[in-house]
Formats: sequence, C-alpha cells, structure tokens
Amino acid sequence: MKSGRFVLIRVFLVLIFSLLAETLFAQPSITSSPDTSTAPSPGSRRVIADFADLVEKASPAVVNIRTTEKVTVYQVPSNLTPQDQADLLRRFLGIPFPNLPQQQIPPGQQKSPNQVAPKSQEQDRGTGSGFVIDASGYILTNAHVVEGATTIYVTLTDKREFKAKLIGSDPKTDVALVKIEATNLTKLPIGESSKVRVGEWVLAIGSPFGFDNTVSAGIISAKGREVNDSITPFIQTDVAINPGNSGGPLINTRGEAIGINSQIFTRSGGFMGISFAIPIDEAIRISDALRANGRVVRGRIGVTITELNKELAESLGFTGKPRGVLIRALDPNAPAAQAGIEVGDVILKINDKDIEKGVELTKAVSEIKPGTKVKLQVWHKGAVRDVNVPVVEIEMPRKS
Repeated sequence: MKSGRFVLIRVFLVLIFSLLAETLFAQPSITSSPDTSTAPSPGSRRVIADFADLVEKASPAVVNIRTTEKVTVYQVPSNLTPQDQADLLRRFLGIPFPNLPQQQIPPGQQKSPNQVAPKSQEQDRGTGSGFVIDASGYILTNAHVVEGATTIYVTLTDKREFKAKLIGSDPKTDVALVKIEATNLTKLPIGESSKVRVGEWVLAIGSPFGFDNTVSAGIISAKGREVNDSITPFIQTDVAINPGNSGGPLINTRGEAIGINSQIFTRSGGFMGISFAIPIDEAIRISDALRANGRVVRGRIGVTITELNKELAESLGFTGKPRGVLIRALDPNAPAAQAGIEVGDVILKINDKDIEKGVELTKAVSEIKPGTKVKLQVWHKGAVRDVNVPVVEIEMPRKS
C-alpha cells in the first residue's frame, strides 16, 4: 500500500516539474504585422519593419545631380625660354626666381612672355542628390547643390543622363527646383512633415561620395531645430548623411518624402550622428513659388531678435515664465521702428499665435504678403499692447 502511494507521489512530482520546465524554457512566439504603426500589445515582441519593398518603390524617384562650372585656364606658350617662364612665375604668382642664363630663340619665333592665351573649359564642381516631385521632370534638391553651377546634369537610376534647367533657387531655405526634359518619370509621394513624430523611423536615399542610390535608416531625433541663421525649423535625425546626400529625400515608412536632407553637425567633416532635413511642407511651398515666379517673395518688419531666457527676463523685469522673443536691434527706417516698437521690447504673439522661438517669428513674417499688416502683441516695460505693423518685401541683393 505504501509503495503504491510512493509511486503516485513520484508521478505527481514529475508532472509538476514538467509544467515548470515548459513555462520557464519555452520560446515566446513572435508575430509580425505588416502595419508598423500599430502599437504592440503589452508583453509582446515587435519585429522591425523590412524596408526592402519601400526602397524598391522609392529609389527610381531619387536622382544623382552633378554640376560643372566654366573656368578660365591660361595656356602657356611652348616656345618660352627658362628666363621667360621665371618672368611669368614672378609676374602672376609673385615667386622670385634668380636670373637664368639667356637662351637663344630660333629664327622666326617671337619672344612672348606676356602672350598667355586664356582658354575656357568646363570642370566638375560637385555632386548631390534630388528627387522627382512631378512626372513631367520637376526635381527638388538643395540650393547649395546647384549654386554657382554653369551646367547641371541629372542621372536617373536607369543611367539616363539629362541636362537640367534651373527653375529657381532659394538660399534662405536651401531649396532649389530644377527640370529635365523627360516624361512619365517615377515621382516620390509627398507626405506631411507637420505630422511627423519624434522616434519615428525614417530613411535617406542619395549619393554619398558618389555612390548612387545608397540607403541609410534611423529615427527622427527632434523637430523644430534652429540651425545657424536659417528661417526654417529643421527636422533632426540620426540618419547617416554624408557629402553627396544633400538634396536627397528623407522618407517615412509609408514611402513618402517628409524632408530634404540638407545639413549635418560635425567637428570632423564627416557624419557624427546628427543630421538635419528641411520639412517637406516648407520645401513644397518654396518650390511652388519658384515654379510660379522663379523666386520667393518674403516679408520683413526690420527687427533683430533673440529668444527670451530666464536671465534676460530677470534683467528686463519680465515677470512669469520667459516667453516670446526679445528685440536686440531695429532698422530705424523699417516698419517695426516706425510703428513705435523699441529695443528691449518682447514680441509675445503674431496674429494671435504664441511665439516661443525666434525662427517662428521670422518664418511667420517671411510668409506674409508684403503690403499687408501683421498684428504683434508686444511687452513694453511691464505693459502689454497690440501693434499693427506693415510688412515690406525683403530686397534681393543685386548681382554684380
């Protein structure tokens, strides 16, 4: 009887240990979903999306851009004596050379140390990227990619090369629009940069160091970044961007362009994990203006501003949370000064919209049609008032 109970106990213990082992060492099941935007259920694993199909569809819309410029080369005559060559070096380069022994010139040839024949020739200037936004041949890129170019060449993924026409360029936002004579091109769908989220996966396709259609991936690190003196708040990412990527698209996981890769932060000259893209909403607005007028008309009110931080607020006697932008300088002949705004005032709102960063005010004013008035809410020595300021057009620098 006792042996029977002992057998039952052993069977019971074996079953318990079997269940425990299965629970502890079993592999959790992994299920993948084609919709990468769906949030995973608590405790489940999530598979990172495969970008291969996305890249296959987007790549044909991305192009390589090569620019050239004409330079003047001085052809040195072949009949110069060593003394003549020394004279030329001294004259054009300022290099002193000792007097060399005179050399006899064959009869019929003239001594011509000053007859240096100028010759114009085309040389490569730089490379970059771009992407098709219209099947009829309109291509977006960076202004700095085509700046100073005599000729712009566009190469498609099928190796066809075209000479491109510069429709317009806007250095303020670093956006340029070019066109090639081609039809039925694959165009890249345009997304909405205003809806991007920090942490979202993004891709870059371009030609870093001339390696066409190179793909890199990362995430959106931040939004609304102010970089240098740009009037555009940039999208910051950790996508690898290198020389040659400029002008290429920043693409979301739906295959839509949400930005134009434009700049990197670097202390070495190479990629250091921080890159910046122009939001596509702004780029399309600029390209529409370039397509319609060949240039972008911008407004100004004539103020130089800086963000209001805690130290500045305390020095001014500004109470409450620091907000708005401080006026550091004024153009005495511009509308803001003529409307009674002074240095030391703080602009809190523009057309009833709060201002938190300087780039927000600059961008808002630049987009207002010259000739209209803008309503500014201004803090002045403890009092808040509304000021209506006319907007005038920014004068374009004259080309010499």
